Amino acid sequence: MNLRIPGPVPLPEEVLEITGRQMINHRGPEFAEIIDRMTTNFKKVLGTQGRAYFLTASGTGSMEAAVVNTLSPGDRVLSVSIGSFGNRFGDIAEAYGAEVTRIEFEWGTAADPEKVRETIRSMPDCAAVVVTHNESSTGVMNPIEAIARAVHDESDALVLVDAVSSAAGVPLPMDDWGLDVVGTASQKSWVAPPGIAMVAMSDQAWKAHETSTIPKYYFDIDQYEKFLQMGQPPFTPALSTIYALDHSLQAIVTEGIEEVLIRHAARAQQTRDGAKRIGLEIFPEESIASDTVTAISVPADIDGKALVSHAREVYNVELGGGQEKLAGQIIRIGHMGWVLPEHIDESIDAVEKTLADLRS
Repeated sequence: MNLRIPGPVPLPEEVLEITGRQMINHRGPEFAEIIDRMTTNFKKVLGTQGRAYFLTASGTGSMEAAVVNTLSPGDRVLSVSIGSFGNRFGDIAEAYGAEVTRIEFEWGTAADPEKVRETIRSMPDCAAVVVTHNESSTGVMNPIEAIARAVHDESDALVLVDAVSSAAGVPLPMDDWGLDVVGTASQKSWVAPPGIAMVAMSDQAWKAHETSTIPKYYFDIDQYEKFLQMGQPPFTPALSTIYALDHSLQAIVTEGIEEVLIRHAARAQQTRDGAKRIGLEIFPEESIASDTVTAISVPADIDGKALVSHAREVYNVELGGGQEKLAGQIIRIGHMGWVLPEHIDESIDAVEKTLADLRS
């Protein structure tokens, strides 16, 4: 199966083999060596001198960790959303008692940094802004650098970023862009199985953590920091995913982050060009299109759900469908992590043949 959903990503043979390694003592010296290496490499890829932690959880766990470790009930939070996952980030903050103001942009568009600036200016007591960098539900990349700049120009609010489907696939220099918490996950551009949420924190975020009063236990960064000093996790980790992620982090650093980003951009352009070649339209404007997942509009005469199922059943290509209000209206082709040119060619070919089949 050519798995072309926006995560989990397919894995190369060497990563699959690594996941089959025997378990080790997660409180022993071998694990301590692994977690130290992973922390160093993760921070290199993100371009941060801050703190970094690995939690056994999904990508949503990294978003929840960002909220519970920096906020207190009653804090004012600005949620900037352009799709499903942006909405989720605001929902998480609301669930923990934050007073959430929401700016929601039309699905298929990016957030306007000036609208963020205008709104944050009217919220002098805003504690944090929660925003998704790459909205995989719509295939749109938010201008996160400009958004962070607007926030910091107008306030002392933290910038908490859902980078689940962007980190390691597109530029995201955390410190240079003034991002306070970046959350991501192993099953995306990091080329590992699901199971590990990854969180990086700035010094400002750590200071906010010290006064945060949201009740927490499993995601309490204090526990992760305490055990990290001993080279251990606070709880039993997903060891097989740890093995794979350690390998992939080393591979990214060895290849060079710039080369990795160039490769992602090339596969994204190949996907967009292929879709247009067979007469399809990219859902968002190409200037804001994601380099890790491409959203393509489904022609009016085609049932989008039938397109996805036919491509899977007949051509062995697993495409992503539209979510929520976009169900049946778009298809999504993931091209993050380990993706070869032929994977994209095969996917576009399957879409073209499926369209012909459905119209016959």
